[in-house]
Amino acid sequence: MTIADIRGHRLTGANDASLPHYETALRQLNIYSGDPLASVDAAIAASPDFVMAHALKAWLHLLGTETPGLAVAQEALEAAEHLPATDQEVRHLTAIVHLLDGRWHMAARVLEDLTIDYPRDLLALQVGHQLDFFRGEARMLRDRIARALPAWSSKVPGYHAVLGMHAFGLEEAGQYVEAEASGRKAVELEPRDSWAQHAVAHVMEMQGRQKDGIAWMRGNTDGWSRESFFAVHNWWHVALYHLDLGEIDEVLNLFDGPIYGARSRVVLEMIDASAMLWRLMLRGVDVGDRWEALADAWEPLADAAIYAFNDAHAMMAFVGAGRNAPAQRVLAAQMAAMRGAGDNVDFTRVVGQPVTLAIKAFGDGNYGETVRLLRSVRNIAHRFGGSHAQRDILDLTLIEAALRSGQQALAAALTAERAAMRPTSPLSRLFVQRAVGLAKVA
Repeated sequence: MTIADIRGHRLTGANDASLPHYETALRQLNIYSGDPLASVDAAIAASPDFVMAHALKAWLHLLGTETPGLAVAQEALEAAEHLPATDQEVRHLTAIVHLLDGRWHMAARVLEDLTIDYPRDLLALQVGHQLDFFRGEARMLRDRIARALPAWSSKVPGYHAVLGMHAFGLEEAGQYVEAEASGRKAVELEPRDSWAQHAVAHVMEMQGRQKDGIAWMRGNTDGWSRESFFAVHNWWHVALYHLDLGEIDEVLNLFDGPIYGARSRVVLEMIDASAMLWRLMLRGVDVGDRWEALADAWEPLADAAIYAFNDAHAMMAFVGAGRNAPAQRVLAAQMAAMRGAGDNVDFTRVVGQPVTLAIKAFGDGNYGETVRLLRSVRNIAHRFGGSHAQRDILDLTLIEAALRSGQQALAAALTAERAAMRPTSPLSRLFVQRAVGLAKVA
């Protein structure tokens, strides 16, 4: 008997007992809610030869960018690679092989071609979209989804997820009006679509619409935070708005609550925690002992060096906590990674290592070196991943380092640049005032 998913794709090895668990797992991934790992394990238990259930399990563990996930993904691949499979399924497994071997670009390319031929493969679209994000590929974040859109409509299950992904791609490409419209439509169709909610949050962040952003996020808190494994990042966005407005107490309350109150050991959530504390530190805020718990969480990963974007945020925690030994381990691991294979070699060599060294230099009070290093990479920083909002931390660090090192002309130029891009931002005005004050002293 042929079993197909709700969008008409044949699923090798599936049966009537396993299919509902698989569909549940995929929907949970689509909206970043619930426990897709448990659901996909239930699908495999009901049908051990279910190829796409094994593929989904591998993808779930690979997208976390954590070392332990690699072994689980490898086991899932081995369980599926000798089973009969459709062309579509074989391409998923091929992309998994590439990513396990560190070939991020090839994995993304295989999925790109897959969704050209099978534009309703929502898992391939979503994983490809995430790989575009990890690689900082703004154009593909938009265009991978745009190519598939003609095959979708409100009559196709999961349409909201496609709109939400397109919204984020449009935002990263600077098409803010279109991005907001697409994201709002996605949330209207599915209020629990955390990615679509976050895409509109990005628009408002980039446009300096702090109060609009707070209202947007607070207006649907239950939708995007309830049982959501993306809630921390969305709370991080709420905190960004408050930080720009100078509402430091609210930022600290959010940090101690939904952002890092649970002392998470999930890397993607640790990244948000590092990024927020670093921004607070740049503002001269005393964060007390908050760095300590975060540095404790990062220490077992100091030698990982599997993704340069993670390394930079680990370094922030070690610098913030004043822990030189693990900071040096990060740098040593990066040197070893650059002698290895895979795309993280370039992620690290071109952007990751200079950024990590710049963060270390800032912590050492060597602000001139921070300026030198960050100026060399700020215009190509997308090449080690993240979003515009996340990589803004590099610009903030560069401006602060220029101010602290007394480079008056550069500080004036950088603050004028930021004010032109974010004219309504209170932080932009504060930077300009500080640059003017530096000029008076000079």
